[in-house]
Amino acid sequence: MNIHLVTTDEAIRACFPVMRELRPHLDVGGFVAQVRDMSTCGYRLAALLSGTQPVAVAGFRIAENLAWGRHLYVDDLVTAAAQRSQGHGAALLRWLREHARKHQCRQLHLDSGMQRVDAHRFYAREGMTKAGYHFVQQLE
Repeated sequence: MNIHLVTTDEAIRACFPVMRELRPHLDVGGFVAQVRDMSTCGYRLAALLSGTQPVAVAGFRIAENLAWGRHLYVDDLVTAAAQRSQGHGAALLRWLREHARKHQCRQLHLDSGMQRVDAHRFYAREGMTKAGYHFVQQLE
């Protein structure tokens, strides 16, 4: 397994089929443009490859705030459905932890939709704990 940061438009585009499983509202052109735009604010995309194809991807950023100090926040973490239960998600999460440590982060954070029960079991198996609620309000 090979995990690396994705930096080219071609590599970002190759991650789209996997990311779309988590974010079905995206289209490929908008995805590449949005990843590029978000990268100016610290967003990074990492991919776990099987051969030359991404089978798991993670979008994340390193940030600092008063609540958590310096931390790595995982925006997106998904393994292709056909590739699940093969250790890809766990390997990518280990890579994210190491990346966080290398960048002097003290914590790793992520939010997960209430309906993603299988993902919650995975996070618990990986040593993560539920730490709070995330609230949202749509603004028109």
